[in-house]
Amino acid sequence: MEEEMHTDAKIRAEIGTGCSPRGPGCSLRHFACEQNLLSRPDGSASFLQGDTSVLAGVYGPAEVKVSKEIFNKATLEVILRPKIGLPGVAEKSRERLIRNTCEAVVLGTLHPRTSITVVLQVVSDAGSLLACCLNAACMALVDAGVPMRALFCGVTCALDSDGTLVLDPTSKQEKEARAVLTFALDSVERKLLMSSTKGLYSDSELQQCLAAAQAASQHVFRFYRESLQRRYSKS
Repeated sequence: MEEEMHTDAKIRAEIGTGCSPRGPGCSLRHFACEQNLLSRPDGSASFLQGDTSVLAGVYGPAEVKVSKEIFNKATLEVILRPKIGLPGVAEKSRERLIRNTCEAVVLGTLHPRTSITVVLQVVSDAGSLLACCLNAACMALVDAGVPMRALFCGVTCALDSDGTLVLDPTSKQEKEARAVLTFALDSVERKLLMSSTKGLYSDSELQQCLAAAQAASQHVFRFYRESLQRRYSKS
């Protein structure tokens, strides 16, 4: 019990109070989102998380190549383009993680023998890039009207050398961290859809990070609702 109280105190010390417009006790950086920015994709969204920014476009459901056709569901592809240069191993790894997350929530069986393509362009990377990509992809899928059983979001946690948990870390905090963990969670039951970890951590620290990410996801999903309400209340 004393260990849990000590951990909570360290998290609160990192969080502070009233550090974000989404309420006290939330250490997530400022969020901003704009949908329907691009004319060519069926849906698009720009997601800003602190100084990390990602632009997403969704194409489909559309015609699919015969070689990629799946007879009982849609073929889902994810393309991640770095800010500079060509995609490398890191981008291919993130593409796979994002695709697995999207496939877990997209109702592809409603559109068999079609293609759904999510294209992500990194505008700036200031930490928690994978989480920002997941959030941008979700809002772009919503804008495109792709049927999903739930929304999803990404939350990144970092563990310092002394065990302090930092939510939504910056690039500097990620470099100094002992471990960096990113979770994808759904909006219905806060279920874990995907996890990506790097570094050294114990089982108890993994559970603490997951619990913190599940709590933080409530703020992300609330931002989703507020953003969509603002958009559709104008029309």
